[in-house]
Amino acid sequence: MYIKRTAENKLREYLNAFPVVCITGARQSGKSTLLKYCLGNDYTYITMDDFRLRRLFEADPEKFMSTYASKVIIDEVQKVPEIFEYIKRIVDENRSSYGQFILTGSCQLTLMKNLTESLAGRIGLLSLYPFQLSEVPEHLHKESLFKGAYPELVTREYRLNLDWYSSYVETYINKDVRSLSGIGDLRDFKRLVRLLAVLTSQQLNMSNLAKKIGVSVPTIKRWISILEATYILFLLPTYHSNLGKRLVKAPKIYFCDTGLAAYLSGIDTLAAYENGPMAGALFENYIVTEILKKESHAGSHCELYYFRTNHAAEIDLIIDRRNSVEFIEIKKSMTFKPSMLKHLQSLGESANKSSLVYSGETLPYDGIDIINYKEYLTF
Repeated sequence: MYIKRTAENKLREYLNAFPVVCITGARQSGKSTLLKYCLGNDYTYITMDDFRLRRLFEADPEKFMSTYASKVIIDEVQKVPEIFEYIKRIVDENRSSYGQFILTGSCQLTLMKNLTESLAGRIGLLSLYPFQLSEVPEHLHKESLFKGAYPELVTREYRLNLDWYSSYVETYINKDVRSLSGIGDLRDFKRLVRLLAVLTSQQLNMSNLAKKIGVSVPTIKRWISILEATYILFLLPTYHSNLGKRLVKAPKIYFCDTGLAAYLSGIDTLAAYENGPMAGALFENYIVTEILKKESHAGSHCELYYFRTNHAAEIDLIIDRRNSVEFIEIKKSMTFKPSMLKHLQSLGESANKSSLVYSGETLPYDGIDIINYKEYLTF
């Protein structure tokens, strides 16, 4: 079953504006399915996960590229970095021919370096994350809070979701991580991933992580870069605008899929999610990630931040749209209390808009939007 993706609109725009379009995203986020469904009749699909195709390219790249010279989708293109120069040459021979190549990849470390060196100015870049809330069937909304939004899980209504995540983690470690240099002990790397899941929505402290894992701080930094590049997690930086306060500068940790964070933390039921100590952190991870998906899939050029003073006054999320800035406070509670607004009221003078996003009803309030999270995310 195919569920229409919001990113389809931006994909079609880019196909009419760039010779090459590249879609990056985690494994199983739906890149290939999206392209096959929307463009399968017009484009030839090949995947460089197929070692036979890689050998064909290596044996005779000129012949290979003459076969796949236009209207081709090349999946996992980072597996053959030499192909980028051939694509560049073909594109430069006819720069006005848009939508010639569609490239996909699940690891930015090798992919982005080749794209920026070979195809700068010739390529439109899109990121595809797992389903956003508007793409998840309504009867699965509550489960998606802690079971995630990978398309395969959603379309089969979370049947055997724990087995799926177990396989996903092992495949990720064995397929993506092993192919990257500088990992060292994979057991320590797995320990780091699980520890970061427990620390989701918190500030990143690399020194503490290094001590707990028993590795160096540069090693932790390198491993986190790999987790970012493979769309397992992302770091939310602090807001750089001078608000007249002393700021905490450490970024915050969020997983690109809340279900993966919950799985790694041992949370597998609604009761464990609702009543456990990580309920607030997972809900915050969910809201921040959903906003990231919504903005990214729409092709927005906004930037996301958070803000915290050394006195613990914090704005959970700041959306900087260049011409306007929105401050967002996130609360899991279903009951509105005016005290929830204290940081928005004390720090929100720099914002064009302030919002409390929570589990309760949307309410009228002077100067601040009090809004239910579903309404906010699907508006």
